[in-house]
Amino acid sequence: MLRTHTCGELRLEDAGKEVILTGWVQRVRDKGGVIWIDLRDRYGITQLIFKEGETAQELIDQATSTGREFVVKAQGKVIERYSKNPKMATGDIEIEVTQLTVLNTSKVPPFTIEDDTDGGEDLRMKYRYLDLRRTVVRQKLQLRHRMMQETRKYLDGQQFIEVETPVLIKSTPEGARDFVVPSRMQPGEFYALPQSPQTFKQLLMVSGFDRYFQIVKCFRDEDLRADRQPEFTQIDCEMSFVTQDDILSMFEGLTQYLFKTVKNLELADFPRMNYAEAMQRYGNDKPDTRFEMKFTELNDIAKGKGFNVFDQAELVVGICAKSCAEYTRKQLDALTEFVKRPQIGAKGLVYVKYNTDGTFKSSVDRFYSEDDLKAWTQKMDATPGDLLLVLSGDAHRTRKALSELRLHMGSELGLRDKNVFKPLWVVDFPLLEWDDATQRYYAMHHPFTSPKPEDIEKLDTDPGSVRANAYDLVINGVEIGGGSIRIHNRELQNRMFKELGFTEKEAQKQFGFLLEAFEYGAPPHGGIAFGFDRMCALFDGADSIRDYIAFPKNNAGRDVMIDTPSTISQEQLNELSIQVKK
Repeated sequence: MLRTHTCGELRLEDAGKEVILTGWVQRVRDKGGVIWIDLRDRYGITQLIFKEGETAQELIDQATSTGREFVVKAQGKVIERYSKNPKMATGDIEIEVTQLTVLNTSKVPPFTIEDDTDGGEDLRMKYRYLDLRRTVVRQKLQLRHRMMQETRKYLDGQQFIEVETPVLIKSTPEGARDFVVPSRMQPGEFYALPQSPQTFKQLLMVSGFDRYFQIVKCFRDEDLRADRQPEFTQIDCEMSFVTQDDILSMFEGLTQYLFKTVKNLELADFPRMNYAEAMQRYGNDKPDTRFEMKFTELNDIAKGKGFNVFDQAELVVGICAKSCAEYTRKQLDALTEFVKRPQIGAKGLVYVKYNTDGTFKSSVDRFYSEDDLKAWTQKMDATPGDLLLVLSGDAHRTRKALSELRLHMGSELGLRDKNVFKPLWVVDFPLLEWDDATQRYYAMHHPFTSPKPEDIEKLDTDPGSVRANAYDLVINGVEIGGGSIRIHNRELQNRMFKELGFTEKEAQKQFGFLLEAFEYGAPPHGGIAFGFDRMCALFDGADSIRDYIAFPKNNAGRDVMIDTPSTISQEQLNELSIQVKK
């Protein structure tokens, strides 16, 4: 090695040692008579010192001509630092340099490579290799590394075997859009990149590998947002001879283990909530349970009073914001504008202030008496000083809008503490969901999810009411993972394909290999996949997964650093038998 130590390991007990450090110049400070260089590598920063009258002039000249991000090798003696820096791990010492070698020069970087950088997101994405030098970014990837290693340790200890599955697979019509890869050897035919290793891990169960896992890259050609990327990583797991309870118990264990080893936090047992309750009480299937503010339906006491907005609505529903009756008109107008935003979709907002003196002030005083409003407060468990916020309209859209308002209020009131973690299993999802545009059912999870055994017979008479043997793990309103008990016999799988609109020929073409495998002793099995990038962001209290991926894409799905996606040559297109419209 060119170095004897890293820039993060020397301490006061190393004083007097002759050492060699290598790294990048963070900054040079010339105070007239003394020059300091902060030398950085992935392990930390160590201060180098050059003193006029004690250090050779040649070395001083070299130090002053050294620029930011130069790669250097410094040799010298560890000495106690006169002015210590308690914010640095190496803040008690510095290196009295006797030899300085420039290993490579650097252009002036396009942004400052420090925790508080002056570089905007687009600029940092373009020069991602420079952004990765920043400590705050590097620490995110170190967290990812730690979580990956601890995941492997836990699963290996539970007799799981890590198996790699193919990356070039068959395109399937269900789920998000596939990324497809043309075959040169078979013109006009295509591979797809996997959205998940779903069918392969089921085949591994048929093969007798009763506990499989893989930390695997997956691909989906879908619209992007803060918690999505076109390529992402899953902790993918499958088990044989298990019930839903077995799987939930196993992966509660994994989650608790990661929180304990990585964050030194103890998570209690994970409560369970069925999908119907989640939608009724929180308006979405991944409720944030760090705070209350549950929905209360008011149809029975709010309708029939002459207020047409409520009388004509399918649903009248509200939340109680504790101790918010002092909200000003400006604050209430801001909440109204929030729910009327296109992405929220409400037409308006009704409020009731339950004042501390027991009186009421509402936006619908002309339609409702004090007795009426008192009935609202009683049903919503409100006490003097609380604020009721009520929406109405189509049931599905209104619940969705109120869910957004609830989360917004939770953030405004400081109830969504990123240092508090509230896990929840959401279970009993619908197996199928109806799409009006195509007039057919789609699998809510995927076509291989088993229905609840007691609901199987409803597939013929009322498919929309069939519940899936499926489950999602939600923490703080973020879906961390999801899975199901799978179908493991051909007859039921064929029945499922039929419900999804597949002809027998289409099912055989797409999934014949799996159907055939089910005829050779497929065991009962089920599994789960965790969104690993999301999990890393959650552990670190971040909303975006981007900084937990070494080389992410932007919101348009582009890698601006290497400028891709990009065109390819006509020769390559010809080899692949592809014609591109111009």
